[in-house]
Amino acid sequence: MDELLRASKTRRTSASNGELTPAKQSIISAPAKDLVLNTPDDVRKLLKSKPDECSLMQCLKWLDSHKDPQIDFDIKLPGSLAAQIINVLVNDVITDFWPVWTLDHSSDSLQRQNSLLRCLRSIAGTGAIVARLRAIISTNESNLPKFQLQTYKYPPNHMVKQLIDFLERLLEGKSTLQCIWDHVYHSSLKQPQQALMWTELVSLLASGKLLSAVAEGQDLLRHKGSGADEASWLGNGRLYSAWLGHNIYVMVTGDQMAHANNCKAAAQFLSRSLTLGYTEQIIDKVFAIIISGRIENLEILRTLFYSLTTHEQKSVLYTMIRLVAARYYLNIKETAFISGLAAMISSLVSNRSYLQDGLVTWLTGVSGNEVSAGTETRRAVIATLATQSDLIRNLLSKALQQFGDTLYIKHTPALHQEVNVQVLLITMGHAFRSDPDYVRSLTRSSLYLQAISNRLASSSERSQFLGMIVGCAVSELVDSADKRMRFSVKELEGDEGQRLRGLCRLRDGIGSLDDLNQLALKEALQARKDATKSPKKGVPSSPVETPATSTIASTGEFRGERASDGELLLPYGKPDSDEEDDDDDATLVRRNKPTAPVYIRDLMMGLRDGENYDRYRLALMTASSLIRRKANFGAEVSDHIEELATILVGLDDKYSMEDFQTLRLQSMIAVLAASPLQMGRWFSRTYFNGDYSMSQRASILTTISLGAREMAGYAQEDAVLTGAITAPENLFPSQILPGKYDEMCVAEAAAVTAIAKELERTIIQPMAIESADKLAGPNVLKIRTFSSRMEVEKKRKKPIANELAKIVAEGFFFPLTTLWRIQTHIRSTNGIFSHPFLLTHFLKTLSIVLNASGPSTLSLPALTTEFWSILLSLRTIALSAPPILEALLFSVLTLLELNSNNQRALVEDHAKELLETQAWAELVFEKVGAGSEEGDRIRMLTAGVLMRTKEVVEKYQRLLMGDLVDFI
Repeated sequence: MDELLRASKTRRTSASNGELTPAKQSIISAPAKDLVLNTPDDVRKLLKSKPDECSLMQCLKWLDSHKDPQIDFDIKLPGSLAAQIINVLVNDVITDFWPVWTLDHSSDSLQRQNSLLRCLRSIAGTGAIVARLRAIISTNESNLPKFQLQTYKYPPNHMVKQLIDFLERLLEGKSTLQCIWDHVYHSSLKQPQQALMWTELVSLLASGKLLSAVAEGQDLLRHKGSGADEASWLGNGRLYSAWLGHNIYVMVTGDQMAHANNCKAAAQFLSRSLTLGYTEQIIDKVFAIIISGRIENLEILRTLFYSLTTHEQKSVLYTMIRLVAARYYLNIKETAFISGLAAMISSLVSNRSYLQDGLVTWLTGVSGNEVSAGTETRRAVIATLATQSDLIRNLLSKALQQFGDTLYIKHTPALHQEVNVQVLLITMGHAFRSDPDYVRSLTRSSLYLQAISNRLASSSERSQFLGMIVGCAVSELVDSADKRMRFSVKELEGDEGQRLRGLCRLRDGIGSLDDLNQLALKEALQARKDATKSPKKGVPSSPVETPATSTIASTGEFRGERASDGELLLPYGKPDSDEEDDDDDATLVRRNKPTAPVYIRDLMMGLRDGENYDRYRLALMTASSLIRRKANFGAEVSDHIEELATILVGLDDKYSMEDFQTLRLQSMIAVLAASPLQMGRWFSRTYFNGDYSMSQRASILTTISLGAREMAGYAQEDAVLTGAITAPENLFPSQILPGKYDEMCVAEAAAVTAIAKELERTIIQPMAIESADKLAGPNVLKIRTFSSRMEVEKKRKKPIANELAKIVAEGFFFPLTTLWRIQTHIRSTNGIFSHPFLLTHFLKTLSIVLNASGPSTLSLPALTTEFWSILLSLRTIALSAPPILEALLFSVLTLLELNSNNQRALVEDHAKELLETQAWAELVFEKVGAGSEEGDRIRMLTAGVLMRTKEVVEKYQRLLMGDLVDFI
């Protein structure tokens, strides 16, 4: 072995005595208490040498508090040394020391944490942490080869968790942005450099980089099973946006000496943060003072508002209007709300012509923004514009042109048209009070007369009704009593007619912001009273037991009575044994068994009781019968009907009851049947605007379908469906949801699916029999059997009053279709309402409601126009999703079947739609292949559509010739 180890070179040092000499003194080998840090380079070297905790604290203390004018260094400003030190702090110090410090709750540990946070609370520090977080996420442990795993001292999941925790501590608070901006603004940097630094922070925090990085990190932790118990607020868009809004408000109202610079920087932050998608959360915090009706810092916030671009100012203004309407929803009917909202709008748009024009566009547009606002909100906006005659005339002219446009009348949803009528009548009233001669001349112009004529000539009954409303209301305003326009229509004298006609007589004005403040104080006081009146949670309310008393007659009272009377007194039998008493331990016997609720308020309390299973189940079992029993008895149900419906829709099967879906659905149908017009609209709004899961939304649609059929007289036929819901067979495998979610959603939609299949059978079976009869030969060779008149009368069903036909348009159909158009316009095709499951369920619900209303419904032409336009707009989407395609074909077939008794009107009013449907059905029949069960069902429905359309086309071919030429 010695031969293998040979010295290649020998070298002697200059020391003659051969003793070891000590190396030169270095700051790294010195004890912590003797450290001397003079330059930032010394700090960098010490940090890179893996210092102990004492040495690290010396470095952090020097970085945090050094004020040597001879050393031009600041870790919070850009520089090469600062970047290297920040890199070491982020890569090594946070992962090595931060987890230990957070576990220690002593004051010394808290001081160490604050020192590190102060060093990194800067633009460069925040950017370095986010960059480090993104780097770790992009090189996830599962995606790395084995030879690269050794470059990490800790698992990536651990480092991601520590970085997110550190970011939470670094950015928490309402003055974080103010602190960072103050340091940048008072630094020695020139103004262009300050602007570049601030732009970098805006890009990092307000554009979503930090939000997306933290959200991706939390998703990684959840998938790896090492996530925290609570999700970070930095990864929650709503909470993060609220934090941004608080910080922007503090920046604007903080330093009054540097107000102009602060406002410019805050406006840059606000402008970029509006692109996050959480505009309402940000505006609610930034302009909270104005929304709540207070006047402090009003001028400062107005300066911030005017610092935005024109488009952003309009967006913020529309958002503030929605927030005020939502906040004071309980008192929206009061005059103080209208005058206060008008004052808020006036304080922002006064002397700003582009904002005033924006309000005119908001009132007369068809984007869907003004539709979601209430009548009171529109009254406040119009009151703001009514102070200037040119603005009110411009608004009146645009609303009137829109009101009489034939394309607008034919293709715009009914809800949009009603909003247009409200704006027109309110504006007409303001214009008449300011200039009566102008309004009188306008009512005699060709524009107004042609608009009324177009309305009355429309094929839609709703459009005709709105035209009569405007004609009567304006005539009452400008004409004398003997010359007023009148129509012999009872609907004009109804509640809706009186409400719309009274809009011309409203006198709304601009109040003060204090009106909103008084409403806020009133709501706070009411909430405090309600909190004191509500019973304490967890303490069950039980009746006070009073001792039973009995009066025992004295023996003297029985003197003189016959002895035979005692024989007539029969003894009581022994009581039956109680199952609760079977237990040997008397302490386990339950005496306070829940009783069935007899009042609606008791029912709601039982449904809210999630801790008592017996009371919860008993309330759910008796809900349907109690609601139906109380519906026409007093005002108990009507006073609490919307609150009760909210509770039922939001119920969760926390006890996994077998009949939970059935009981809940029966209760929701009972609520709908108690007040069909009101609750039909409420369920439609809740389906689109409520924050519910897919299964809960499906249950709402099922309630609307079965409730509509119950009103039409099909309650007995649907009793099996509502009493025992089973999952439908032959689902499309590509559209099945995972696990228990599929079971929940399928159970909610089972009734609608079963009804749809039954309707398919009833529509297609006669067509198949008729086709087979044609193939059997001429009618002369067929044998016809005759039945007796008595047997025919026995089989004939008695006519049933269809209560649905009276309210199907305004209570069920149009609220659903209008809100669907608004939501699809806002969310395009990527929203939850375009999901194949919900869209299929939605189309089947509309078809069932339309079928239940019957072919004799007076509003059938308007319903046909609305439904056919929706179906044709979904042709492209349906070709890529078989469930949607099947539901779409079923809807078209239902539509054609209902109009089969009046085919000529169908050809005259919908010739283009009829030809387009026929061409599209032929295309579907060619593309969808046979052989599979899914394809066979689609081809069967397609064949039914083709038979119906060809039957109509062949019968009225000459009438269609003109439209056919245009179509080709």
